[in-house]
Amino acid sequence: MSKFIGIRHEDKYAMERRAPLTPKHVERLISTKKLDIVVESSPKRIFKDEEYLKAGAVVTDNLQNCDVIFGVKEMPESFFEMEKTYVFFSHVIKGQPYNMPMLRKMMEMKCNLIDYEKVIDEQGKRLIFFGRYAGLAGMINSLWSLGLRLKEYGFDTPFLKITQTRHYGSLAEARNAVSAVGQEIAEKGLPKELRPFTVAFTGYGNVSQGAQEILGLLPVKEISPAKLLELEKRDHLPNNLIYKVVYKEEDLVEPVEAGAEFDLHDYYTNPQHYRSTFGQYLPHLSMLINCVYWDARYPRLITKEQLSGLFRDGRPKLTVVGDISCDVNGSVEFTEKATEIEDPIFVYDPFLQSIAMGHKGDGMLVMAVDILPSELPRDSSYGFSDVLINFVKPIADCDFEEDYEDLDLPRAVKRALILHNGELTPDYKYLEEFVGAE
Repeated sequence: MSKFIGIRHEDKYAMERRAPLTPKHVERLISTKKLDIVVESSPKRIFKDEEYLKAGAVVTDNLQNCDVIFGVKEMPESFFEMEKTYVFFSHVIKGQPYNMPMLRKMMEMKCNLIDYEKVIDEQGKRLIFFGRYAGLAGMINSLWSLGLRLKEYGFDTPFLKITQTRHYGSLAEARNAVSAVGQEIAEKGLPKELRPFTVAFTGYGNVSQGAQEILGLLPVKEISPAKLLELEKRDHLPNNLIYKVVYKEEDLVEPVEAGAEFDLHDYYTNPQHYRSTFGQYLPHLSMLINCVYWDARYPRLITKEQLSGLFRDGRPKLTVVGDISCDVNGSVEFTEKATEIEDPIFVYDPFLQSIAMGHKGDGMLVMAVDILPSELPRDSSYGFSDVLINFVKPIADCDFEEDYEDLDLPRAVKRALILHNGELTPDYKYLEEFVGAE
């Protein structure tokens, strides 16, 4: 059964320039899989319309003739059409209230919804993701923010030579800039007042690995959370070394019950039985790069109250929080808002409990861009497409009129099918209580 495959123009954010499939991957799908691909014209996409035309796609102003439509971010309610299949990051699996109207509309239109976030293997590992690029861009942004903030404190550091990720033409260009800063730190060191300079990473998945990849371009030594607490007591610390600490779950929380031991499975199953222990490390950190998954069931990493405690005796060592996870009022409670690429950082005043956009003012500087991979739009789109291309034809060939049990889809994709003909599939029936709430 021949179907037209659509690639949507992204319109949720002004600076969203990614594409789920690049022209190179479109050309391969057309030539080897014999698919008919239609691309919605876009004035801002990192890949020009002409590139898709050259790849053999049709470029139009709408996707009305397409049965299956691939996008990146959420789509407006007015975009959905009856009984079509949509593949994108829907951000509904936590019952996010701001996206429940969209989900309700898709149900009314009897749509099929496949969410990239839930395309997972047998071990639950995500297969299609931008996470590494969020980490890469988020770390570059955080180092840029650090340079600006330290300048406000009177320190001219090599970090001032790093700019926001979006201003680099490619990941390679950004890496070269950070490497040059690393060379300068290795040769000249950092000011005594900033030593020991320590960077904490919460989480160890794709996002964290991308962020650590960038920090690794600087002179870095990894130490354990326990050794961090003793670091400042050591004599003769080198002036040209940055200390990295990676936190796993057992480093972040402990059981509430006295004498109980940490158990990873139990923590994921019963997070209410655990409390955060991360506060003990905060006075020893120069930067915090937050890369953990979080929802409201889990204890927070750092609360507003803890932050105000840090500032009570003057300016703390902690200078920048790069909240790559970007859960508003979430694991980092004072992440009061997700920021846009055009205005990416703010300073949170713990006493006034207010924010000021930019890098000036009293309080903690926070970098919390919601669509970090779009600061590396070409690189991140290629990385994403390299995996997605393997699933496009099976999705295109699937007859969604079949019963759910009989759908001919790869198991990883079937796990990501949230709606089938407008009905919540078995693994997502729990969303009924959220989608029904007004």
